[in-house]
Amino acid sequence: MVREPWRAHPLAWIHRAEAAEIARELGVPLATLGEPALERRPILRLSDAEMLRVASELTRAGVAYCGPRAEVMQVCYDKLQATRLVAGEGIDCPKTALANSSGALDFPLVGKPRRGSDSLGVRLMRKGPLPERYRSAEFVVQEYVRGTEITIGLIGARIGRPLAIGLPRGTPYSFVRKYLFRPPRELLPDLRLAMQTREAAARIARLLAVNWAARIDFIAEPGGRLCFLECDVAPLVGRRSAFAASLAAGGIDRAEQLRLLVA
Repeated sequence: MVREPWRAHPLAWIHRAEAAEIARELGVPLATLGEPALERRPILRLSDAEMLRVASELTRAGVAYCGPRAEVMQVCYDKLQATRLVAGEGIDCPKTALANSSGALDFPLVGKPRRGSDSLGVRLMRKGPLPERYRSAEFVVQEYVRGTEITIGLIGARIGRPLAIGLPRGTPYSFVRKYLFRPPRELLPDLRLAMQTREAAARIARLLAVNWAARIDFIAEPGGRLCFLECDVAPLVGRRSAFAASLAAGGIDRAEQLRLLVA
């Protein structure tokens, strides 16, 4: 198990803690980046930027590891590219544009960094003008979709059950709410919508060539419209994560989850 060195960033703290937890579950040694790897095929538990960098370096060096492929991360963490690919497959997505494009979208809208995941930097803007710092090709703006936030975990061909996130309708699923003050999660009660979500998740995973664990986020409007939001291909996978809860609800117990993570 490989974790990143300590640094003053909440994502680093969260991933370091999870790396230690999963190492204990698996009964494997825990190493920090920069130290000699203690396993022949290390499991990478790093925050997104570090995961992409290390995965790229290991791939170039021909070193096998457990984790997402670098090229998969590059596609999935470019929100504009991932959204365009998924929309091109006929799956509904919020209208999305570069924040510096002329007449991008009407307000209200959601602004977010173009690259990355974890809801970092997400901001709901109910009226214009767009703040100056967002007006660059490094940010995207999206149609503001009001509805129920849904997440579903998958690994390989195994897909969990979709979970509804207990937020008031219209409340953004921000980084703070996703990781620090987690709202309740429950099984999606609408069976038709649950089936639609599972089918969409399977199609998205194939389209984006997901090769390891992933958590795919959607939002469902009251009228039945289901929109893809994000595919996180290096999600938190600890026993208290949404990924683990979704798989457990789908009949994949923790022992089987751990086996699949290192397969």
